[in-house]
Amino acid sequence: MNVIVVGCGKIGTNIIASLAEEGHNVVAIDDSSAVVSDINNIYDVMGVCGNGANCEVLEEAGVEKANLFVAVTGSDELNMVSCFIARKMGAKHTIARVRNPEFSESGVSFMRQQLDISMIVNPEQLAAQDLFNILKFPSAVKIETFSRRNFELIELKLSEDSQLAGMKLNEIRQKHKANFLICVVLRGDKMYIPDGNFVLQSGDKIGLTASPAEMQKLLKSVGLLKKQARSIMIMGGSKTAYYLAKKLLAAGNSVKIIEKDRERCHELCDLLPKAVIINGDGAKQELLLEEGLESMDAFVALTGMDEENVLISMFAASYNTPKVIPKVNRNELFPLAQNLGLDSVVSPKETTSNVLLSYARALQNSLGSNVETLYKLMGGKAEALEFNVRPEWKHTGIPLRDLRLRSGILIGGIIRGRKTIIPAGDDVILAGDRVVVITSEHGLKDLSDIIK
Repeated sequence: MNVIVVGCGKIGTNIIASLAEEGHNVVAIDDSSAVVSDINNIYDVMGVCGNGANCEVLEEAGVEKANLFVAVTGSDELNMVSCFIARKMGAKHTIARVRNPEFSESGVSFMRQQLDISMIVNPEQLAAQDLFNILKFPSAVKIETFSRRNFELIELKLSEDSQLAGMKLNEIRQKHKANFLICVVLRGDKMYIPDGNFVLQSGDKIGLTASPAEMQKLLKSVGLLKKQARSIMIMGGSKTAYYLAKKLLAAGNSVKIIEKDRERCHELCDLLPKAVIINGDGAKQELLLEEGLESMDAFVALTGMDEENVLISMFAASYNTPKVIPKVNRNELFPLAQNLGLDSVVSPKETTSNVLLSYARALQNSLGSNVETLYKLMGGKAEALEFNVRPEWKHTGIPLRDLRLRSGILIGGIIRGRKTIIPAGDDVILAGDRVVVITSEHGLKDLSDIIK
């Protein structure tokens, strides 16, 4: 596909890297010649220097042949105008990043419709949803949801004394009656799509699929269900902090935000009257202790500096805060944070990239199915994709045991209406189902790609 990306900041660069890796023809536009030069040197893409809302710049980038146009500059208004002009000049699909909380959901929806924008993404809001999901389920390292939250995939790390260590997967299914599937295991740097004879070890990171109710039942049964975080301290009054606090307060939690910019504190007081807003430097450990860090259920570091988020999160963990989550956007800091014991890490750019990759793959699918959702698992070593099965798909009604699946592929779940099916050999896929596929391969675009 021909894709144009306007804005080569952290999120734009991550999108460019992901799309280029999947073999798309990518053109990057940025108003900084140095940034464009760097992008050209690092990735196999074409670069154009200029304003993404300038018709001549868009023409030079080949907008009339663009299958997908993505605008992710730092300006919401520029992103929307760029998408509008690109659509008028021939781009088939457009996606704009809109981050400002002043744009209400209804306002964004109205502008998307009037400007003929295919999709609007808000990285901070997406990251806030990820954080909210984890804080509801603190025993999880990561939580991904499918089919309008009727089905979950949870990543867990097995501790030294875990009940599951040393057990075969089929033994776990027999002992614990919950309806679940362990579909992926990361051991060290090696990733496995396991069968029933696979033996778990302490230190493994595992991926579980189940409905929310069955997930609760399983985690309670194996002693992994921690109480939901109710009192949360947030360091940094960023947009992500605002969106997260709004969700937490609406769910009845207590929230304390520490922000060093006094003017931003006044803004947050107006926006979040039920939250406690502290004007101070969260990097000062004494302040965190004075404000009750030791009594908190969770600590979330959301400043604009990844290194500060990691370091202060380590400090919070040293005081046995039950759940600690830093925001990290730089790829090189992910393994560092996890090696330091920070298992849960949230990245707005990674979440946004997954959404856009899912959309790009959906544009390429055949008539048989289409990608609804895409998530990177186990640090990017695996993918989970949700496909919507159309009547034209050739393999409906065939028992799963008779489907010749490619290696490194596992069907993790079937959602049929409101019913969640953890698949067995006798189960079949029907038109209208949503099918969750776990794969160690990258680049699946259609459900037919899982068949040999």
